[in-house]
Amino acid sequence: MKFKTEKETTLLDALSHFMPNTSRSKLRKMLTEGRVHIDNIPEHKAKRELSADTEITILSRVKALETTPTPISKTKKSNLTILWEDEALLVVEKPAGLLSIATNKLERDTLHARCVDHLRLQDEKNWCYIVHRLDRDTSGVMVFARHQRHKEYLQEQFAQRAVHRTYHALVEGRPKHDHGTAREWLVEDKNLFVKRVKSTFHGSKEAITHWEVIDTDNHTSLLQITIETGRRHQIRMAMRSLGCPVVGDELHGAESNAFNRVCLHASSLEFLHPDSDEPVRFESQIPFV
Repeated sequence: MKFKTEKETTLLDALSHFMPNTSRSKLRKMLTEGRVHIDNIPEHKAKRELSADTEITILSRVKALETTPTPISKTKKSNLTILWEDEALLVVEKPAGLLSIATNKLERDTLHARCVDHLRLQDEKNWCYIVHRLDRDTSGVMVFARHQRHKEYLQEQFAQRAVHRTYHALVEGRPKHDHGTAREWLVEDKNLFVKRVKSTFHGSKEAITHWEVIDTDNHTSLLQITIETGRRHQIRMAMRSLGCPVVGDELHGAESNAFNRVCLHASSLEFLHPDSDEPVRFESQIPFV
C-alpha cells in the first residue's frame, strides 16, 4: 500500500488520516515492526515530521521481515563474525542455534538483525538483504547483499545452481562407500517437518547431495558435502538415508551429541561478485574437528 501526504504533518497523523479504521496503538506497532517505509527506508519514529507529497509505503508483515529486521539495541553486543565486507556484500559466519531471519514470531536476535545492526552503526539508513538461508542448527558462511540489485544477481546465481557450496558434517558410523550422491524428493508438511517422498508426490522438490568421506574412526566420520539444490534439511535427510545421521541431529535419528549441537557446517561459499563479476570464495573453519 502506498500513499502521499497532502500537507505538512507527522508520520503518525498521516497514517491515522489514511487508515482511519486502524487504532493509533496498532499504527505504532506497525512502525515498531518496520512495516512503514519512507522513500524505501524503514521509519520507526511516530513523530517524524513530513512535508507535503511525501510517499509512504506500508509493507505486509512478511515482507517487513525480509527487509527490516527488528533492530538490536546499540548497547547490546551483536556477536557478529565478519568474514568479508565491501560496498556490495557482507559475508559473515552464522553460529549454530541462531535463526537466519525472524519468523512470524518476530524474534529479535537473528543473524539478519545482527548484520543490519552492524551496518547501521556506520549509517542508520543502511540495511542488507537476505540472499539465502541456513537452518537454525547449521553454522557457517552466509552472504548478505547490501543493495537490491546485488540481491537479485546473487539469487539468480543460486537459482541457476552456479553457486558452489561446500559443507562438512560429522556423522555417526561410516558410509558403506567412500563417496556417493544422494538424489531424493522432499516435501514439507503443514508443520514444516521434512519427509522423503516419491517424485510424483504433489509439491515435492528434488534434492541432490554429493558426499565424500574425509576421515573416519568407524564410530564417527567426517564428510565433505556439496549440494546442487538448497532444500530445507536436505543434507540431514541425505545422511539419514545413508544410515549415518549427523551427530547431534536427534530429529533425524542421531543417538549421540558430543558437541551439544547438530554437527553440520557450511564451510565455504563461492560465487561471482555482483559488482566485478569475478569469482570470490569465502571459507570458515570447521568447529567440531
